[in-house]
Amino acid sequence: MRFVRLLIKAAVIFLPWPLRRRILIATFGYQIHPSARIRLSWVYPRMLVMGAHSKIGPFVVAVNLDLVTLGHHSSIGRRNWITGFPTGTSSPHFADQLDRRSELIVGDHSAITKNHHLDCTSSIVIGNFVTIAGYHSQLLTHSVDIAACRQASSPITIGDYSFVGTKTVILGGASLPAYSVLGASSLLNKAFDQTYQLYAGVPANAVKPLPEDSKYFTRDVGFIV
Repeated sequence: MRFVRLLIKAAVIFLPWPLRRRILIATFGYQIHPSARIRLSWVYPRMLVMGAHSKIGPFVVAVNLDLVTLGHHSSIGRRNWITGFPTGTSSPHFADQLDRRSELIVGDHSAITKNHHLDCTSSIVIGNFVTIAGYHSQLLTHSVDIAACRQASSPITIGDYSFVGTKTVILGGASLPAYSVLGASSLLNKAFDQTYQLYAGVPANAVKPLPEDSKYFTRDVGFIV
């Protein structure tokens, strides 16, 4: 049965999108809005939910995940690598983390641009009107707990209307508050809660306040011209 499902996954990629969408819904139980679209990509979480006008670009890989949710008018750009470690397996890895979920949840009007790596061993939750900008950022929810000498994971959260600069690293347990900017090439390794701040550096800290009336923080359409 597993081999058959693998064949179906490989075969449907090249079908016209309307037919492919119907097969994905019928075979895998995915919830894909009629206006949503996946380009030539290998996107096979256990459950996929795509809102109206959401889209996944070409050459995206998203596997070994419990769930991917993409809100309406949100997008995942081309050549993103999104992986995880699904729950409910017999593997000893992360077996002690009973409340762990391997999932990527993206809110409405948010964008993940191109060529990023998202490790969703634990949840990555991206709010509404967020931009994961530039190239080559890494969001890594798992690592090795040196004290316990075993692999461990923690969620990452990115608040509403936040902007993540290019080539950043965000580690498990980190949280970027709403209405915040993470500067290019920064390392975010812990949870912050102060909104309207620029966070930058290695490791990142709040370096200056941002104007609350910035148009980025008040827009009602995610796409930026």
